[in-house]
Amino acid sequence: MSEHDDAQLKALLKKHFDPVATEPIPARMYLRRPPWIGYAKAAMLIAVGIAIGLAIPVFRAAPPVVPPTAGPSTFPMRAARAHLVYAPEVRHPVEVEASQQEHLVKWLSKRLGLDLKVPLLTAEGFELLGGRLLPGPDGPVAQFMYQEAGGKRLTLYVSKPNRTDTLTAFRFAQEGPVSVFYWMDRDCGYALSGELDRPTLTRIATTVYKQLEP
Repeated sequence: MSEHDDAQLKALLKKHFDPVATEPIPARMYLRRPPWIGYAKAAMLIAVGIAIGLAIPVFRAAPPVVPPTAGPSTFPMRAARAHLVYAPEVRHPVEVEASQQEHLVKWLSKRLGLDLKVPLLTAEGFELLGGRLLPGPDGPVAQFMYQEAGGKRLTLYVSKPNRTDTLTAFRFAQEGPVSVFYWMDRDCGYALSGELDRPTLTRIATTVYKQLEP
């Protein structure tokens, strides 16, 4: 092909394709993402997720410290054991007899630092035998003993609350053969113990409670 023919061909091609080459790029071409962009974005999201997952244990706040809860109160257990020790006594069930009730109450009130009262359980068939002073975990404890005509005995254990005791409403506990109804306020704890069936002891404990907590 001669140079003349070659020049004519270039001129013809330029005339034919120049209008297309100068057209503006359609907007849809700008919006269309190349396929590799989607893969790159997915990979980036996975990498970010992994980084966050690794960082969470570092920045996560430590769980709140939960204070240890107090264990079961030892108060009814102490009352039941004192009952088991002294209730079977024939000759020395009490330290001071009921005939000296006024002296008994004053003496124990002074030792415990409390204004003690002695419930009357005559209507329930029990008479006061007397009482005694006992050692407790944090100080002295008073025990009053009652007896019915058939020989069954009840003991009322009275103590100031100690470190392991918590405030409680009327509660029932069983320590071996001894049933215990007990309650505690801010100043004093009471436990009525006896080898009686629960309904009977519940009724008597309610009588004691009403006299001591009017």
